[in-house]
Amino acid sequence: MGNSNVIIIGASSGLGAGMAREFARRGHDLGLCARRLDRLESLKAELEAAHPGIRIVVRTLDVTDYARVFEVVRGFRGDFGRLDRVVVNAGIGQGMPVGKGGFERNKAIIETNLIAALAQCEAAMEIFRAQDRGHLAVISSVSSIRGFRGGLTAYAASKAGVASLAEGIRADMLRKPRIRVSTLLPGYIRTEMNEDAPAAHTPFMIDGERGCRLLTAAILREPDVAYVPWWPWAPLAWVLKRLPLRWVVKLF
Repeated sequence: MGNSNVIIIGASSGLGAGMAREFARRGHDLGLCARRLDRLESLKAELEAAHPGIRIVVRTLDVTDYARVFEVVRGFRGDFGRLDRVVVNAGIGQGMPVGKGGFERNKAIIETNLIAALAQCEAAMEIFRAQDRGHLAVISSVSSIRGFRGGLTAYAASKAGVASLAEGIRADMLRKPRIRVSTLLPGYIRTEMNEDAPAAHTPFMIDGERGCRLLTAAILREPDVAYVPWWPWAPLAWVLKRLPLRWVVKLF
């Protein structure tokens, strides 16, 4: 797609902010949105200083305000004249084991990571269908491969739903080659969301800068599905799908 505009939802921190830096370094115009406007404006100033040739537009967005999701995505189309790529990235992490009083937290994870992702996909695909072109990049997780225990149960379920959602949209687009839908499955990448996670529960962790560089490169290839990094997660995912659950529990 060459130099294009990239809309990143959930861009104020973590993978979203890291990907914004990587796309900016490659010369792409950016539409950045998240709840924290102060962080977005700080990131915008940083990127404009480092890459004065690109255009950056920021908007506030709480992804659980579904009407606002459509308003913001349509607004970016108005800003840029078209949408080239939308990265569905916003999400929250650690929940509680089911049945231990954490329903509200676990519900928030499902709503933010899955239902809000549906709203983002609906808003992006509405525009891509009208344009007959575009790239939807959906950030899932390697945790989508199996059910995970403890505080990751709701998170893994939400990411499994996101992966299935992206695949279903991709199936709809098989006869529309100018519209691409990618499912990205990152392994453990160090961000604010997992910086306190025990090492025993986050094997093969890589630093955020490398993770975002690899994730951005994967998105630009416009694959159907990509594990990031490929090693060890692609072969490990193949194994995880086939292991007895009692062994999976011992590994994670």
